Amino acid sequence: MKRMLRLSLCAASVLAAAGPALAHVDLVNDQASPGEFIATFQVPHGCDGAATTAIRIQIPAGVYDVKPMPEPGWKLGIKTGKYPTAFTDGGQSLTQGVTEVDFTNGNLPDNEYQQFIVYMTLADSLAKGSTVYFPVVQECEKGAVVRWIQIPAAGKSEDDYPNPAPGLTITG
Repeated sequence: MKRMLRLSLCAASVLAAAGPALAHVDLVNDQASPGEFIATFQVPHGCDGAATTAIRIQIPAGVYDVKPMPEPGWKLGIKTGKYPTAFTDGGQSLTQGVTEVDFTNGNLPDNEYQQFIVYMTLADSLAKGSTVYFPVVQECEKGAVVRWIQIPAAGKSEDDYPNPAPGLTITG
């Protein structure tokens, strides 16, 4: 009986700790080494009860060869242009490519959960220990919008902000 109580308390504490992390658009895996990476953006809720109808993901400098996976029931859009800052990979300077991936015209009810998958390559010039942020705009019914675009200042973390951008820490 004591063992069951300890397991229940442990499970409850894990769920309580996970709660805040699931409160916003986030990456399923938030760590990666330079090279090929499959980013899975998770959307756990709508906007104050309204269904999500669009997810717009900005692609930061240092990320290229971006290829989103079509999501049934959603229209896929890809915007290209110049990167905010040039970066290098394999000694080659990259200045333009995919700058935004949009999943629009969908319907994700507030009480449902969905993932959006984007294949990408992380440049070898991304510094180990640095974090690359993907600002996301979540649009919902009746014009509601949540901008998950806050990038932590030095010495701060995502937990210090109400609408943090999903971050990917470079590990190697």
